[in-house]
Amino acid sequence: MDVRKLEWVLRLAVFGEFLGHGVFAVQGKAQWIGWIEEILGVDPSAAATLLMIVGVVDIAVAFAVLLWRRLPPVILLWAAAWGLWTALVRPIVGEPVWDFVERSANWGAPLALLLAYGWPKKAADWLRS
Repeated sequence: MDVRKLEWVLRLAVFGEFLGHGVFAVQGKAQWIGWIEEILGVDPSAAATLLMIVGVVDIAVAFAVLLWRRLPPVILLWAAAWGLWTALVRPIVGEPVWDFVERSANWGAPLALLLAYGWPKKAADWLRS
């Protein structure tokens, strides 16, 4: 098996997922603003601001994964955790559980890439590239 090809497939998958979500967030996707209002109990303006911040972070993660071959593992851990959370939000706000299931790759791809690179053994290794 060509491990470099596998790595690129995973990197492109993470890039696409985070870029897509980031662009939707920066555009202020109304449904997501409503979810933020519901979950955090904030007004629409605060929800929109938070969503904009999330979008910028998602886009930064997308490009970091695409362009930075050996990025700090904490970025991939964040991507996996954030992907899991954004998938879990669906049933939390009343969407069918299948909306969570179909988003398994949102957290699975960054987690697979992290595991392929090797799980850090020491706390300081999470920040090293």
